[in-house]
Amino acid sequence: MTAALQSPAQTAPVAAAPRPRRPKAHPLTTVNPASRLFVLAIMILFAIYFLLPVWWLVVSATKSSGEIFSGNGFWFGESFALVENIQTLFQAQGGIYSRWLLNSLLYAVGGGIVSTLLASMCGYALAKFPFPGREAVFGTVLAAVLLPAPVLAVPLYLVFSFTGTVNTFWAVFIPSIVSPFGVYLSRIYAASSIPDALLEAGRLDGAGEMRIFAMGVRLMAPAMVTIFLFQFVAIWTNFLLPSLMLADTSLQPVTVGLVGWRELQGYPISYTTVVTGAFVSVVPVVAMFLSLQSFWSKGLATGAVK
Repeated sequence: MTAALQSPAQTAPVAAAPRPRRPKAHPLTTVNPASRLFVLAIMILFAIYFLLPVWWLVVSATKSSGEIFSGNGFWFGESFALVENIQTLFQAQGGIYSRWLLNSLLYAVGGGIVSTLLASMCGYALAKFPFPGREAVFGTVLAAVLLPAPVLAVPLYLVFSFTGTVNTFWAVFIPSIVSPFGVYLSRIYAASSIPDALLEAGRLDGAGEMRIFAMGVRLMAPAMVTIFLFQFVAIWTNFLLPSLMLADTSLQPVTVGLVGWRELQGYPISYTTVVTGAFVSVVPVVAMFLSLQSFWSKGLATGAVK
């Protein structure tokens, strides 16, 4: 009787409390320490591989002519002759090196600005204006990205030779304003950073397409800086196209001019002067990267995500 009068709550077995789940470990925290050390070692080797020639260039630019081929090539000599080497560099052959630097700045800065503007306009149009054949045009741009630049050097020479513009400023400047990679990055960045509502609001307010594009350019600033940096470095370090197009030394960039000095086999221009010229030519590229590093990182990250 007593058992029959008991309530179901008293007779039902007590359920065990659920055990708390352990949080899943993040994949990065479960990496084997040996794997981390291996990856770190590989990165250090690559860093040494890329930085060792730069270190040799810095050290060699501080040596005198008699020390550059003697002693330890990766350490400083007995005398620190960097200032004297730079003075000799800018006085050699009537100061032609200053002209080469100016030419490189004109080609790289001017070509970088124009190519960035054209690439951003093309990428913006591909991202925001639907038209027949848009994907085919974008596929052609992607194919152009994969095409090596030296392949186009001889055809470009034939074209400019036919038009009579070989050995002129335009023979190097005009090919420098084309950037298929810039069009690709601009299209991806414009599609992700410029909302369609901004375009519609501008059109409702009566703004023209160029004015709307000017507003969108502010949102595309990180991508545009990235395009400019890549194009600046590509033009500054280009050797094949200027060497084919330009025979006048007063029009040559610093890359072609230094190779011409190197072919003199140390006379009348010494090897130390050539090395110092190479060191000075690296400074503008490094300064450009350091000054625009934050914008460049943002632009690369966006392109990688998309």
